[in-house]
Amino acid sequence: MAKAKTVFVCRSCGTEAPKWIGRCPSCGEWNTFTEEVVVRTSSIAETHFSSGNVTPVRLHEVDPKSQPRLDTQTGELNRVLGGGLVRGSVVLIGGEPGIGKSTLALQVALAMNNLKVLYISGEESVQQIRMRADRIGRTNENCYVLSEISLQGIFTHLQNLQPDILIIDSVQTLQDETLESSPGSISQIRECAGKLMKYAKETSTPVFLIGHITKDGTLAGPKILEHIVDTVLLFEGDQHYLYRILRASKNRFGATAELGIFEMLHDGLREVNNPSEVLINKNNEGLSGIATAATIDGIRPFLIEVQALVSTAAYGTPQRVSTGYDVRRLNMLLAVLERKAGFKLATRDVFLNLAGGLRVTDPALDLAVIGAVLSSGVDKAITKRMCFSAEVGLSGEIRPVGRIENRIREAGRLGFTGIMISGAYEKINMPGKELIKVIKVNRVDEAVKKLFREEE
Repeated sequence: MAKAKTVFVCRSCGTEAPKWIGRCPSCGEWNTFTEEVVVRTSSIAETHFSSGNVTPVRLHEVDPKSQPRLDTQTGELNRVLGGGLVRGSVVLIGGEPGIGKSTLALQVALAMNNLKVLYISGEESVQQIRMRADRIGRTNENCYVLSEISLQGIFTHLQNLQPDILIIDSVQTLQDETLESSPGSISQIRECAGKLMKYAKETSTPVFLIGHITKDGTLAGPKILEHIVDTVLLFEGDQHYLYRILRASKNRFGATAELGIFEMLHDGLREVNNPSEVLINKNNEGLSGIATAATIDGIRPFLIEVQALVSTAAYGTPQRVSTGYDVRRLNMLLAVLERKAGFKLATRDVFLNLAGGLRVTDPALDLAVIGAVLSSGVDKAITKRMCFSAEVGLSGEIRPVGRIENRIREAGRLGFTGIMISGAYEKINMPGKELIKVIKVNRVDEAVKKLFREEE
């Protein structure tokens, strides 16, 4: 007979306790324990997918090329995954509602014509999935769709169909019938994700899991969900903008510094192969408060437009508002400007925005932020073909940033004739650097003097 048991589970880390606890002893979070009803059975047979006996082998005897990566037919997704999809891997994709997670997953399913793909949705019917596929404008005879939430029913279909790729939309809708808790509860997410991970490893089938996020932006469910999967991808972007950013916060088979950029259109997501050309406004000649920064995210260099507005504080306390840039770092740079360059901002409102709705944390934006603020403050435009790439320290020194050659090369490719960088570089080894003028500065006050004096 099945024996019901009530336990309290931490929503943050999944720790179980026999009674409610105010603070979790494992992760230290407060008020995260919720009551779960589970069923422990000893007669339920576990489904095994192993094709044979598994024995330990020496590490050096394992052929690293025995399982090549699968091409998802989406270059931006391949970039973030580290070169393609690894067989037997479990990829978790999270993001805001309506950001495009299901659209991205369905586009991948429809693009891989040479593989058998099973797309399972617990939120939509098969007719609704067909409507989205018609909107995307793609077809794939090897793409199978199923509307199901029962984990046992899903495994039955997996044994019959034996797909090459499995997509689950979403993991919060799945229900393991051996548990009495409702779908989306901590115990359900943990058990369903664990069994799907076991299936992926034993059959070498890649599995995509689409996950919900909470109101504070973290993935819903226990923290163990992020631990057991191989890759965690976060789909970001403002719904009022066209661009979407795909980042990897965890990747066992590649770097987490990569990002993919997509553009949301009426017929689905379009890859943005050259983000610099879409993030720079070519009609900003003569406009003050605009500076261009040469930044790098992952291994991809691109240029982004930094916009600033400095005005008199009309409501007493000056405002500091930043979109896409850390407002605390903005306050630091304003303090450096006031102390080291004599630019008074105590009674001025400062608004900062990164074009395109992107969020960038590269410290190389510091000098461009200062340039945009100064340009708006004195109401004088920066030369259109000038860009910036340097970090600013608390002492007002201009510090170097990594991979400066790639940044200069990208700026020159887009037609910029000058770039302001740190004077700490002794030698820059790159061909064709004479096509772009490199301006080196060592302090903020020196950058201010050169900023509006340089022509072209």
